Amino acid sequence: QVQLLESGGGLVQAGGSVRLSCAASVRFFSSYTMGWFRQAPGKEREFVAGTRRSGGSTYYADSVKGRFTISRDNAKNTVYLQMNSLKPEDTAVYYCAAQGLGYSDYNLWGQGTQVTVSS
Repeated sequence: QVQLLESGGGLVQAGGSVRLSCAASVRFFSSYTMGWFRQAPGKEREFVAGTRRSGGSTYYADSVKGRFTISRDNAKNTVYLQMNSLKPEDTAVYYCAAQGLGYSDYNLWGQGTQVTVSS
């Protein structure tokens, strides 16, 4: 059974840093495009960052550019989200997602991990 398991969330002060991890129990992890999304209370889920399967190129939402970094370790089947200079508006449940070959969008989702940034 394919699973995405996030970890690393918690409570952090504004200006602080947190690193999220997502361990994927999939075969051929390097063939998946991986991404992070977030959903704040009362808001729709939004894209945060992604890393493509081919070459590992990365892309970000404008709201996190320069502050967040997505990376992947294909040997460990893990994708990370390093979040720096956190702001209260970054408070949300963060979800890991995977897009398999042949899919036009993300088709696998984790359960989410809460990140709360206090002012």
